[in-house]
Amino acid sequence: MVTTQLSEPARDDDIMRAGTLAREIFSDVANKWALLIIETLGTETLRFSELRDALEGISHKMLTQNLRMMERNGLVQRTVHPTVPPRVEYRLTGPGLGLRATVDLMCEWTRHNMEHIESARHQFDT
Repeated sequence: MVTTQLSEPARDDDIMRAGTLAREIFSDVANKWALLIIETLGTETLRFSELRDALEGISHKMLTQNLRMMERNGLVQRTVHPTVPPRVEYRLTGPGLGLRATVDLMCEWTRHNMEHIESARHQFDT
């Protein structure tokens, strides 16, 4: 095994290098639940329960974790209304809406290539 030592430190915007901020952000937003939350929110403002109901298969814990991560990264804005019980709403921020354009393309790509992928999987598995 050959180990190569890089002469310059990793830049935070280098997605190919471990330990960079870019890699951390990429890891955060490139998971199935984050992508589906972004697609579900779209241009709407939704309550937690509305998001949970729209995302079949997501647990309360997983939705909470992803929304917190997305809020931390500035992709989602969380608004708590002072009512009893408290009403909490979520919406995409400007950067979240920008990411949504990419997510929309990924969803369209998936729909467009589903038959090809299904056929390839069948061929590979046999």
